[in-house]
Amino acid sequence: MADRSLHIAIDGRELVGKPTGVGRYVHGMMTQWAAGSPHRYTVVVPAEPPPALRSLGERFTWLVVPADVAGTWWEQVHLPRALGRIAPDVLFAPAYTAPLRPTPPVVVVIHDVSFFAHPEWFRWREGVRRRFVTRHTARRARTVITVSAFSQSEIERYLGVPSHRIALAPAGAPIAETTPPTARPPLVLYVGSLFNRRHVLGMIQAFARIAPDLPSAKLVLVGDNRTSPRQDPQAIARECGVAQQVEWRAYATDAELRDLYRSARVFLFLSDYEGFGIPPLEAFAHGVPAVVLDTPVSREVYAEGAIGVSADPADIAAATRRLLTDDGAHAAAVAAGRARLSAYSWARSAAVITRALEEAAR
Repeated sequence: MADRSLHIAIDGRELVGKPTGVGRYVHGMMTQWAAGSPHRYTVVVPAEPPPALRSLGERFTWLVVPADVAGTWWEQVHLPRALGRIAPDVLFAPAYTAPLRPTPPVVVVIHDVSFFAHPEWFRWREGVRRRFVTRHTARRARTVITVSAFSQSEIERYLGVPSHRIALAPAGAPIAETTPPTARPPLVLYVGSLFNRRHVLGMIQAFARIAPDLPSAKLVLVGDNRTSPRQDPQAIARECGVAQQVEWRAYATDAELRDLYRSARVFLFLSDYEGFGIPPLEAFAHGVPAVVLDTPVSREVYAEGAIGVSADPADIAAATRRLLTDDGAHAAAVAAGRARLSAYSWARSAAVITRALEEAAR
C-alpha cells in the first residue's frame, strides 16, 4: 500500500473507438482499481469514451484531448501537453510506448516485441517507428510490465531490459458462464485482428477440408484485416470453394461477440507469435474448446486447456473435425479449457501494476 494517495494518469487511447486486446486489458485493470484502489486516476483519451467506461466510478476523471488520428503524433504531442496541465504523480502507458519528452515517471506495458523479433511482418515505416519509440520508452520507464514469461525473455533479449525491471501481469480470465453449453451448430470461430502470422490462409484451407463432409458447417472470422502483404479472406474462401460457408466481419460489438461465442462449437487461434492471447480464454469462458498453434507461449498460457496443432492445414482440419463431430472429445476439451481459467486473475495482475506505479512515484 502506498504511503499516500497518488494521482495516476492513464493513456486511454486503446479504450475508445473499436477496442482490441490491449483495450480489453486496460479495461480489466481499471475495473479492479474501481473496486478498491486508494488512488485517483485521470484517463487521457483522444475521443469521448463509451458511457459504460464513464460509469466506472468517482476515482476516475476523463480528459478528452481531441485528435483526428490517435497515433504516435497524439502520444508524442497532445498527451505530454495534457500531462503538463494535470501534473500526475505517474503515467501508466498500457500500449507499448509513452511520450519521449520528459513527463512524470512511466510504467509501460510491452505485450510483445514481434516488431523486433519479426520485422518482416511489418511495413517498413511502421516497423521503424515501433522499434524506435518502444526501445526509448523501455529505457526510460521505471518498470516494464509484460504479460507472459515468454514476452519477458523476448524483452530482455531484444530491448536489453534487465529482469529486475520487468514485472509480470497477465490478463485476467473472463468470468465463465455458469449455464452449461447447449447443443451448438457446427460453427468454427476466430476472433482477433487478422495478421499473416495468425494463418488466415491456413484456417480457411483447413476448413475447406472439412466442409464437403459437413455442409452445414460455417467459419466466421472476426477482426480488422491488418495482413501485410494483404490477404483477402473472402477471396481465399472463393479459391478454396467455400465462399458460401465462410464469413468475415471486420468488427463485432461486445453483444455480437457474446452471441458468436455462445453459438460456436470450436475456436481457432493459430498464431506464430503472441505475447499472451486473450481470445482463447474468452472461448473457454463460453464453453468453446480452442485449437491453437503449438508454440512456447501457447503452451505457457493455455497449457492443457487448448489443443495444440502444427500449421499444416491437415493437422488443423483433423483437430477441428474431431471437436465438431465427437461429443466426448468436445466435452473433455470444454472441461480442460474451463479449468485453465483459474490460472488468471485480474485482481492479482492489477495489484502487480499498482505496486509498480507506487514504487515509480516515490
